[in-house]
Amino acid sequence: MTAATAAIDVRSIAPRDRHPLIFSRFHTLQPGETLELVNDHDPRPLYFQMQAESPGAFTWTYLESGPQLWRISIAKTRATAPRQAAPAGTCCSGGNCG
Repeated sequence: MTAATAAIDVRSIAPRDRHPLIFSRFHTLQPGETLELVNDHDPRPLYFQMQAESPGAFTWTYLESGPQLWRISIAKTRATAPRQAAPAGTCCSGGNCG
């Protein structure tokens, strides 16, 4: 891991808090920096949410693909604005989606 890489292991984080935390960390990255995500399941819903909220602002590379552990490299390709809190009842406010 280089100075331009941040790591976040969300396996011990409550599911409802995962996406907000990941987005918060992602938005602190500078273009060219990378977030390495460690998760206990495939975070594919997160990918689609990021595509919807920050299209073209990242690359997504699987480093490890389960079945017990997933590691994903999320590289920021351009600046992004911090996101607003998700409304109640959406994927980020409850459920095991990230």
